[in-house]
Amino acid sequence: MPVALQLSRALLASLPAATPVQQLHHYAYRAKDAEETRHFYEDILGLPLYHIIQSDVVPSTGEYCPYTHFFFRLQDGSFIAFFDLGDDQAALPSPNTPLWVNHISFRVNTVADLEAMKARLQAHGVEVLGITDHHIFKSIYFFDPNGVRMEFTAQLASEFQMLQESKTAHTRLAEWTARKQQWRTEKAAGTVAESLKPQRNDRPELLGAQG
Repeated sequence: MPVALQLSRALLASLPAATPVQQLHHYAYRAKDAEETRHFYEDILGLPLYHIIQSDVVPSTGEYCPYTHFFFRLQDGSFIAFFDLGDDQAALPSPNTPLWVNHISFRVNTVADLEAMKARLQAHGVEVLGITDHHIFKSIYFFDPNGVRMEFTAQLASEFQMLQESKTAHTRLAEWTARKQQWRTEKAAGTVAESLKPQRNDRPELLGAQG
């Protein structure tokens, strides 16, 4: 059971309220080559290079590992950042996770903007998947030079629609959690082998397309 769920009501009541999280400050990933990454994010995607930190020692851990840490700015003031460790090595993909799972998604204003970005990427020789219809938004997908899967998204749903979605999110997740606990029990007993499927399929049309 997660630690947060084990806390007593008294302890929870004594804690200060959660600090409001204003926005994403930055997401950081390993880069094979800083200039190759700069060209992709600044010259192709249009995100300006904004800040660089260079050091021989990691401030948080104290370990010796020389690096160049560089940041690209988005319109809302948040950043995507990278570490070039000076060895021309990219981060390895996770051995137990499909390549489509871990990704970064950026929002653009309109579907027309999404189409324009797709055309721009393809003109630079980048393979693009989509435009994919997710009902509440449309997306394109591609990989950056470091093997990071990227998504550009144009929102279709209104703020009111998203608010309505938020009202059922906890109930749906709680149902999934209860079913997963049962699945863990059955797995430990050796009575189930496959992964747990969700209780609801929000995209049934895709199953028909597989045939």
